[in-house]
Amino acid sequence: MIRHMSEHPARSLGRVLDDLGPTLLDLLHGDPARAGELGGVGIHDPYDEQHYPEHAIVLGNGVHGPERTARLLRELARAGAAALVVRGPVEACAELEAAAAETGVALLELTRGASWAQLASMLRMLLSEDDVGEIGEQTLGGVPSGDLFALANAIATLLDAPVTIEDRRSRILAFSGRQDEADPPRVASILARRVPERYLRIHQEQGVFKELYRREGPLHIPPPTLGDEIALPRVAIAVRAGDEILGSVWATLREPLTKEREEAFREAAKLAALHMLRFRAGTDAQHRLRADLVTTALEGGAGAASALGRLGLADGPLLVMALGLQPGEGDHAQVAAECQRLASALGVHLTAVQPRSAVAYLGDVAYALFPVKGTSVSAQERAVQVASNFLERTGARTGAVVGIGSVADDPAALARSRVNADRVLRVLLHGRGLRRVAAIGDVHIDALLLEMRDLVAANRDELAGPIARLADYDARHHAHLVETLRAWLDAFGDVIAASASVFVHPNTFRYRIRRVAEVGGIDLRDPNARFAAMLQMRLMGLYDSADEPGWRAAAG
Repeated sequence: MIRHMSEHPARSLGRVLDDLGPTLLDLLHGDPARAGELGGVGIHDPYDEQHYPEHAIVLGNGVHGPERTARLLRELARAGAAALVVRGPVEACAELEAAAAETGVALLELTRGASWAQLASMLRMLLSEDDVGEIGEQTLGGVPSGDLFALANAIATLLDAPVTIEDRRSRILAFSGRQDEADPPRVASILARRVPERYLRIHQEQGVFKELYRREGPLHIPPPTLGDEIALPRVAIAVRAGDEILGSVWATLREPLTKEREEAFREAAKLAALHMLRFRAGTDAQHRLRADLVTTALEGGAGAASALGRLGLADGPLLVMALGLQPGEGDHAQVAAECQRLASALGVHLTAVQPRSAVAYLGDVAYALFPVKGTSVSAQERAVQVASNFLERTGARTGAVVGIGSVADDPAALARSRVNADRVLRVLLHGRGLRRVAAIGDVHIDALLLEMRDLVAANRDELAGPIARLADYDARHHAHLVETLRAWLDAFGDVIAASASVFVHPNTFRYRIRRVAEVGGIDLRDPNARFAAMLQMRLMGLYDSADEPGWRAAAG
């Protein structure tokens, strides 16, 4: 029978070090046993008021130097934190050792090359911080049900080799300890959470995956040759549930497996199938339930407060983020798949910034409930910064945009925050890439104009008054009076600037603007007349230009 090989409780710092160290984490100073049961993951932000979960493991992104690290250790001790993670390498220092001993806060080092978002995601998974849709405590083969890290460690003990559990796309679902005994390609896979593309190509060219998924037993794979990189042999086995291939288990070998260990590997693969099915079912159920709770909260009805309570978001103000995609090539299924991928990535990103965030993909939009602090203006500015950082990491090619809604101080106001996030999203999607992130305060007038254009289209309104006369004159005489008025208004009556914008001589422009006043019967000295003319042109699509093709479509 396979048993979980870690002697530490599931929510302990010792268990975290068993599963993630030394590939991702190293203990520099402190006693893991003093940390007790970890309460969650916290993100240190030197520019914001800190609220950590009880007994949190805190990620010190951007924290460098002995003095600053020691000061933060003392601050975390007062906040009741259990551990601090800083980016390596960290030089041996008596000051840090003394601070860790004095405070009881363990100091850990994050391996160079690993991302903070990746670490936050792994820690949250290990600590099972979210209790939405949890499956009851069960074991399969002596390993906690669905605990793939425990299973990987158990299989590694049976084979006496470091192990990874991968899905069909060669993404790393879990890995055992002792990865430092493996080779550089394995370490690169762990850091990236997927097998490097260059090795996948070699395996595909050599038919490794085809043979792996064809056979029932283990497949021995010679070390791939790629430049000067040194790799070790592998043994892999497919994980099946009936006819479905769920993934595979890979071990890095320094010595061939004995017959007894090959047989144990076969049995372990059967057990892995049960765990992967339970892991997938639990994850799917959790995502569905979480999406239902987010939807209920966004509706703002009687059940909103209860839904927020189950999501752990009932004790403070929130705002809604809405992520959507610019229309592009590909069918609806491709767009939906891309948006779902971005929604998952947004969830990981927000988790690293604010662990209590909740994200759900609803319709064609991914909505995030984002806890905030401070004034409404500062909260929206903070959300814009977080969303901008996310889109910078995803790259411009995705065509994603994010709208930030208003701050909701109570559950009833959350529905309005969603409406405002949707309004911003519509403005951004009509902007055709002019900007990718905005808060409702930034584009409120643009949103109003779009909504007024909807009303114009619904009422089948037509041009009237001075603008109608100018448009009719242009159509009959091939003049440019509407264009002239628009340029003049945009330039605040500056003839030199206005004439340059439409590439005509200033004297010609002066003549045309006089004709605008005569033909249109408009008093350009009257501010109300100027405002009415500009508003009507915008509502009727006469302000459409090459960089704003969405305005005319919005007007119908």
